[in-house]
Amino acid sequence: MLFFNRGPIVPVLRFSGAIGMVTPLRPGLALASLAGAIEKAFSASKLPSVAITVNSPGGSPVQSHLIFNRIRQLAAEKEKRVYVFCEDIAASGGYFLALAGDEIYADPSSIVGSIGVISAGFGLDKFIQRFGIERRVHAVGKDKGALDPFQPERPEDVRRLAELQRDVHDTFIGIVKARRAGRLKGPEEEMFSGSFWSARKALEYGLIDGIADLRSKMRALHGDKVRLRAVPMAPSGLLTRLRRLPGLAGHGSEGFAFPASLSDDVISAVEARALWSRFGL
Repeated sequence: MLFFNRGPIVPVLRFSGAIGMVTPLRPGLALASLAGAIEKAFSASKLPSVAITVNSPGGSPVQSHLIFNRIRQLAAEKEKRVYVFCEDIAASGGYFLALAGDEIYADPSSIVGSIGVISAGFGLDKFIQRFGIERRVHAVGKDKGALDPFQPERPEDVRRLAELQRDVHDTFIGIVKARRAGRLKGPEEEMFSGSFWSARKALEYGLIDGIADLRSKMRALHGDKVRLRAVPMAPSGLLTRLRRLPGLAGHGSEGFAFPASLSDDVISAVEARALWSRFGL
């Protein structure tokens, strides 16, 4: 009988990587690929706890919000308490995911925050002009080509982008205030400026609840015999992703051709690398 009594189980979801940047060859964090694992985590144990580790520099605000909403919906339906543990970084959309936790913890060296919105690109109009390249765009709608990197930047396009960013930022701030109600202590102009901090400063501002690691916290809550069980995500190995590519499935000895989406993977990989590098990682 003692053999079967191995201790209670806490399901653990691991969210690692950029958010929303998903292409056939490169996995990312999106509700479509995480929904099954999230639902399984909330049904895998009789304990009233679900743990989540977050290691993300951010990405899509829409996917961040969708994943956040699904976690909160299931927490309410299953009457579970969610504990989030920040690893190297929980910034921007990564911190948005952390807000799904009823309690948020971090390592002393974790990077937390970056409550802001950013849009970045390149202006290549002078580059193509230098090499005598003519840009031809045919569109219906005077603003359809707004912010085209191969055209000179227009002030009205920049103003429109700024309005959109303010709307997204206001949504982010609203979620922070709602989820951290009664715990925020820092000046708003600093907390919502897009800055990021170490865990100790984040704790001082009330953005997290403490400095702790996953195993120690779960043992403190559920005893030394508690077991942590990682909930597997959707398969993301290279061969698995290759099988999903159009043009590859169903080809035997006839061979196959890589689709044009390979270039999208390269661009997405560069964008993801840029997100991590903003925080020195």
